Amino acid sequence: MFDKILIATDLSKASDRVLACTRGLIPLGAKTAILVNALGIKPLEEMRHGMAHFIEPYLKKQRELLATEGFQATSELALGPAVVEVNRIAKERGASLVVVGSHGATLAREMFLGGTALGIVSHASVPVLLIRLKIAEDGEEARCEAMCGDFREQVLYCTDFSETAERAFPFVEKIVESGGKRVTLLHVQDRTHIEKYLAHRLDEFNEVDRQRLELLRARLEQRGAAEVRIEIPYGSPSREIVREAQERGCHLIVMGSQGRGFLEEMFLGSVAHQVIRRAPAPVLLVPSVRETESS
Repeated sequence: MFDKILIATDLSKASDRVLACTRGLIPLGAKTAILVNALGIKPLEEMRHGMAHFIEPYLKKQRELLATEGFQATSELALGPAVVEVNRIAKERGASLVVVGSHGATLAREMFLGGTALGIVSHASVPVLLIRLKIAEDGEEARCEAMCGDFREQVLYCTDFSETAERAFPFVEKIVESGGKRVTLLHVQDRTHIEKYLAHRLDEFNEVDRQRLELLRARLEQRGAAEVRIEIPYGSPSREIVREAQERGCHLIVMGSQGRGFLEEMFLGSVAHQVIRRAPAPVLLVPSVRETESS
């Protein structure tokens, strides 16, 4: 499924934590890893060699970390901004997945903060796995922890039944085929879109949407899933996604990057910030056809 992955790195300790999480991608078929460090500047010609010479030891260390996990690792030093370079190299090198860390706090301003991570996602032509990082205070020293594990253990699939959400579902099927056993299928009835004029039809909506989710459940059970739950909560989509992920102890959230309803505004409003920064698990975002075709 993810034979060749591209990992965005800023060479920090936070990046090392992201690299450690990639071991969970090996059961999903990952074999080759490309490290990309984007400088975000265009240095003078006489400065390029010196900068590359300075950065290479850090890239070498991270390549070695990936090698210990079982990857064939290479690296590239790019001059432009990460938002542009990561997606360009992913397309040119035929990567099937981009991995990037995301953090809502500072971490000495080391790791990709919200804007860069979201920028990479919004321009991506391949799925993006966002690894959320958190800071743990240990006395006076701040430690970075990556929230990850076996991505197959407990999967949460979020759908609004849009075309983009449908494009994300085959990845859930492949995770199940790779050994995933427990999946939750989640559709949120958005209170802000229903309460004022359509509340009297909520039971009708729930019945129709449950039938849709039952069809998805059957597909997963045919592929070997041992437990598939269906949840149709009523409320705020971002809150319900985070709540469900927390209560189920999810190891991976899978969703389309754009869609109808709450998903179409995902990277323009608060949903993206709340899901990516607050979710207690990595988030796999699958781009829409329009994003792929325009890249």
